[in-house]
Amino acid sequence: MARRAETIELAVLGLLHEGPMHGYELRKRLNLMLGWGRVLSYGSLYPTLKKMLRSHLIEEAAATVTPVTRRPRIVYQVTDAGHLEFERLMSEVGPTAWEDDNFDIRFAFFGRTDMEIRLRVLEGRRTRLQERLDRVQNQLSMTQKEVDRYAAELQRHGVESVEREVRWLSELIQAERSGEEPSGFSQAPAHATPQQPAGPTADQK
Repeated sequence: MARRAETIELAVLGLLHEGPMHGYELRKRLNLMLGWGRVLSYGSLYPTLKKMLRSHLIEEAAATVTPVTRRPRIVYQVTDAGHLEFERLMSEVGPTAWEDDNFDIRFAFFGRTDMEIRLRVLEGRRTRLQERLDRVQNQLSMTQKEVDRYAAELQRHGVESVEREVRWLSELIQAERSGEEPSGFSQAPAHATPQQPAGPTADQK
């Protein structure tokens, strides 16, 4: 739970860099970033916002009144301390930067980091997935005769999904090094998606 809260915090700081937003807009934008498999509830968002207010990373701006309910909505904006914290988080290149949830958010804000940081995160993510892929393939070779065809198909789908993301990452890394935009960049697959279909098999550690 703590790690998920940190991921939401990073995403909120990144979004508020674009300008002040109220909670409804933040939740809508966060759900688009997190993807269809991880819907963010208000019960997860608002405790994080309160924590960030206490830490002076964000502050409340002037409230707006909605035309339907006439109730004021609190608008949040990032503080100077929030700007510094966002820069610090985006400059991290350790293992947490390429874990499943955190990588998605980091990638969404890659335009605000320099090439060296982007490369290190992309390469770390690719190495992480390649290790996972090797492990799962070894497990498949040992258990292939022990599972029914549906379980085997799910495992195969998981392997193919991770392989697809590894290829995608390799293309991004090559493009970063060459200074060119990768082919089909705007249609790049959502990198959060490949881990989910793999089920428990692909996430065994």
